[in-house]
Amino acid sequence: MASLGIAQSNTHFSYSLETSASPTKIWQIWSDVANWQQWDTGLKSAELSGAFAIGTKGKLIPDKGPKSSFILTELVAGKSYTFKTKLPLGALYVKRYLEEKEGKTYFTHEVWFTGLSKGIFGNALGKNYRRILPEVMTQIREIAER
Repeated sequence: MASLGIAQSNTHFSYSLETSASPTKIWQIWSDVANWQQWDTGLKSAELSGAFAIGTKGKLIPDKGPKSSFILTELVAGKSYTFKTKLPLGALYVKRYLEEKEGKTYFTHEVWFTGLSKGIFGNALGKNYRRILPEVMTQIREIAER
């Protein structure tokens, strides 16, 4: 289920799911960077060099492609965070956020590319990320509901 209000393209897309798990449980999964590969299809490993806080840097090692660095740029504890990966002539942003409505938890994963290279990276990376995102989100829900 795509998020409302976001035009779905290879350069900016999102996916949302509903779960019976608590927001706290989703947050625990999302903020446990060392275990992202348990649910993020295509990710070999991830690490964070310090506390889960704005300004903390980390590394991502995908199954395919080069290792990349990221930095946490926004954080509302228990609700949302955004991280940025620098790309040649641009950047990749990933925002994860959740909300609770009527006793249900809704969680969203949003991805967008910026800069002069956004079209190139949107086609090279975004297309695949967009294709696997529903599976990634379903994995998170399954882990959270155990």
